[in-house]
Amino acid sequence: MREAVPPGGRCGARVGQATITINGRTYRLKCGDGEEARLLALSDIVRQRVDSLAGEFSAAGDDRLLLMAALMLADELLDARARLKAHGA
Repeated sequence: MREAVPPGGRCGARVGQATITINGRTYRLKCGDGEEARLLALSDIVRQRVDSLAGEFSAAGDDRLLLMAALMLADELLDARARLKAHGA
């Protein structure tokens, strides 16, 4: 994944773009050509987590919800890495 595309920005050849919406905010992101589906799948995971948190913490702002989702996903990643290491992978 690469940096966000500025409003009105254009992608050159061999660069993909995906538009995602999380908690009512829309983001246009550049990605490698052919990586759009994966970026959308990743954004679905983040969106689901943010939606869950928004229901639980309705007063939290977008930045806080995204941070909380990122920390929770990073926690899951560390747990998965520890499990793999414990199994010798």
